[in-house]
Amino acid sequence: MPRKIEEIKEFLLTARQKDAKSVKIKRNKDNVKFKVRCRGHLYALVITDKE
Repeated sequence: MPRKIEEIKEFLLTARQKDAKSVKIKRNKDNVKFKVRCRGHLYALVITDKE
């Protein structure tokens, strides 16, 4: 189960950690998900599409 991140700034800091391995972007009809894989956890940022 990924850990949810609410703030964009917090996600960017997590993605810059030394143990961050990969970032995946998944686009859906309603939202965009940004996922970063770190050593112990998977972190996810979900942004809903306003348009």
